[in-house]
Amino acid sequence: MSKFRVGDLVVYPAQGVTEITAIETRDVGGIQHVFYILRVQGTEKRILVPIGKEEHVGLRHIMSDAEVDEVFGVLAERDILFEQETWNRRSRRYMDKIGSGSPIQLAEVLRDFSVLKGRKILSFGERKMLELARNLLVQELMVALEFTEDQVGEKIAQTFEDVVPFGTD
Repeated sequence: MSKFRVGDLVVYPAQGVTEITAIETRDVGGIQHVFYILRVQGTEKRILVPIGKEEHVGLRHIMSDAEVDEVFGVLAERDILFEQETWNRRSRRYMDKIGSGSPIQLAEVLRDFSVLKGRKILSFGERKMLELARNLLVQELMVALEFTEDQVGEKIAQTFEDVVPFGTD
């Protein structure tokens, strides 16, 4: 029995919201394997996930209402300790969080860079990670809340109203 069904909207880590468009059997090296065929929303990109490997690749259902509340709780936190670590190490840690597909970890990345933006001018790499985490989180929140992109963007912006970008005061 498959964990997901054709037509389900699911999250594939680092790609965001995808739709299961088919479940197909394919011959790989002379062995028959059954795959979920995913289409990344807003693109024609297709991803094949072997049935039985969903957890291994991080494929999961859209976040629940309780997880939405938890995400906004994380975004609202301001008591953040920024460790003094090299950019390479920090970058790797944040990319691991983004790649995890966890909405909570995406919220942590979005929160950390949004708060950091109030303390310093973000580097190009930091801005790209902020943008990636925000886009992935917005995609999923749109589906979870049944909101438009603008509505989700406004809700996130309200969460960070207290953060004034560095150099604009």
